[in-house]
Amino acid sequence: MPAPALSVHAFRADRGDAGERLDRALRRHLAGHPCTRTQIQAWIAAGRARIDGAATAKPAQRLALGQRIEIDLPTSPPRPAVEAEDRPLAVLFEDEHLLALDKPPGLMVHPAGARRRGTLFNALLHYARDWGEGRRPSLVSRLDQDTSGLLLVAKCGAVHAGLARVLRRERSAKDYLALVFGALPFAAGRIELRIGRDPADPRRRIASKEEGLASTTLYERLAEGEGLTLLRCRLRSGRTHQIRAHLTGVGTPIVGDPLYGEPRWKGLRDEAAAEACRFFPRQALHAWRLGFEHPVTGERMEIEAPVPEDLAGLLARVGLARPD
Repeated sequence: MPAPALSVHAFRADRGDAGERLDRALRRHLAGHPCTRTQIQAWIAAGRARIDGAATAKPAQRLALGQRIEIDLPTSPPRPAVEAEDRPLAVLFEDEHLLALDKPPGLMVHPAGARRRGTLFNALLHYARDWGEGRRPSLVSRLDQDTSGLLLVAKCGAVHAGLARVLRRERSAKDYLALVFGALPFAAGRIELRIGRDPADPRRRIASKEEGLASTTLYERLAEGEGLTLLRCRLRSGRTHQIRAHLTGVGTPIVGDPLYGEPRWKGLRDEAAAEACRFFPRQALHAWRLGFEHPVTGERMEIEAPVPEDLAGLLARVGLARPD
């Protein structure tokens, strides 16, 4: 079998790259390329990356301002350009560097596969049409299609890299609301389980003590009753499907989760609550609050996405108070 054709992608390390890991910088500069950070790390380990002409096999190598980075990428058929679409966006905060959006449930964040229209990113391109040269929306975080809530968007590459750094700091706070079946043993605590891929289903992740990447989720019980619990979950790591996999792993799956949930509504004694949970059309998970230092001004930011109508209605029907 012939070796795959390769193309070279090159760039100069900008201010946002200075001091950053090579794999993280490449992930940002390859935002339009269909690859994951794990794939990028594999390419680096295979000797496909060069810094100022010298090959490196170290994904964690730190970059300096002005270095020339090159990586050999497998060529693929050109993908259709993402079109700007005039669609409404719920803007929670905006300044010249970034904006925060409230994503409704059911909206796909970014085009994928054959789906090239009708996403949040299509609407962002239209919203950013007058931002000026060198400024383009860049999603700093992602949410599953059926998860609602807060999303951060950078307006240029340097701000994207700065946001990625500050969000990894201990004093940054990413809080989610989750309505789950069952109850955790303590009013507050932490879930420390490793997260790895499910070999039987590539869409899922499995939480276990032995295999996968180290992951931590803090939780606090906000309301409880009738076999259901409303939790505030705070991420201390950012693994794919972390909250969904962690809560399933400790026996409290999220209501309405089609991938990780169980039909636990059958065990609810209250018929109205059981009926409400049975027909809730998505996972009852909401990206609620975000606290971080602004990457340019240093100001402490606290942004909240209000509880959406569908989740507020579900809480009311099962008799639990909404947190706001």
